[in-house]
Amino acid sequence: MLEYYSDNFHFNGNRFHRVDRTPRGLDLSSPADQGPSMFTSADFRAAADLVARHMAPTPQYAWPMLAAELGVEIWVKHENHTPTGAFKVRGGLVYVDRLMRRASRPHGIVSATRGNHGQSLAFAARAAGLACVIVVPHGNSAEKNAAMRAFGAELIEAGRDFDEAKGEAARIAAERGLEMVPSFHPDLVLGVGTYAIELFSAVPDLDAVFCPIGLGSGICGLVAAKAALGHRAEIVGVVSDRAPGYRLSFEAGRPIATTDPADTFADGMAVRVPSPEALAIMREGVARIVEVDDDAIAEAARHLYRTTHNLAEGAGAAALAALTAERQRWAGRRAAVILSGGNIDRASFRTVLDGATPRVGA
Repeated sequence: MLEYYSDNFHFNGNRFHRVDRTPRGLDLSSPADQGPSMFTSADFRAAADLVARHMAPTPQYAWPMLAAELGVEIWVKHENHTPTGAFKVRGGLVYVDRLMRRASRPHGIVSATRGNHGQSLAFAARAAGLACVIVVPHGNSAEKNAAMRAFGAELIEAGRDFDEAKGEAARIAAERGLEMVPSFHPDLVLGVGTYAIELFSAVPDLDAVFCPIGLGSGICGLVAAKAALGHRAEIVGVVSDRAPGYRLSFEAGRPIATTDPADTFADGMAVRVPSPEALAIMREGVARIVEVDDDAIAEAARHLYRTTHNLAEGAGAAALAALTAERQRWAGRRAAVILSGGNIDRASFRTVLDGATPRVGA
């Protein structure tokens, strides 16, 4: 059985359980088994209070043009409206807060990313006065790289993709004595799950929520928030057909890593190696996982821009791409899509607006 420990959680192959080890910035003193991650509504309120020190809640709007064109009442959760342009900042703030409350504080952190996770850590580290090193693969988004540097991160390019960059980040952590920050961790799940609390509280009668999957913190936060609030919505995960590991793993009941390059312009979903911890939570709280291709994602990004005038990066448009493919199934009902981020490079978005699909690895 898989065993996983963090400072305050033990993962036993099925779910996270709290363990008392070190002080935290969040009040987790009222445990209740309310779902796969065992976070309570009080846990989320405490996390939301922490996040609120740095950013306002993001809006969720039901856009009438989307409803008219697809025949579904579609609520868009605008995580493109955070200070870093993506949902990840919430998790970074909670994670770094935990680090800074330890008796022995680290002198710096290091992690691997395709962009949004790195921006979140750089943002949170700067607020805490903590050094931050971020490793990205070669050929990563130039504009996301620039944003991470602007937030104060030392940026290092290494490896052909996210998973190779992750190995280099671990090497740097050992060499420099830095805290290695994973891309999936209970504190990240709790932090990003605050967007789901906002959504479910604002729209309590949703029938479904479509959510893109990278390494899994966003959808696992959604699952945990649904459980904490007792919401009834069906959660549908969305992956790229060029990075289908979580769909394959979900259906097989075990982690399956893919070997083909995750060459998708939806770089936030370009993950080849699933997290066993994330997969276990998804298998408890996600109804199913569907695939979308880059052409459908590009069309969804155009659709979002035309109907809402919001920018969506590839991963941010993926949820609408999946719902569009299933519009007959949800006709006349109420569904939400997570616009997880708007950090798309200008050249890629120009290609999208011109009616084409950005190509990666061609």
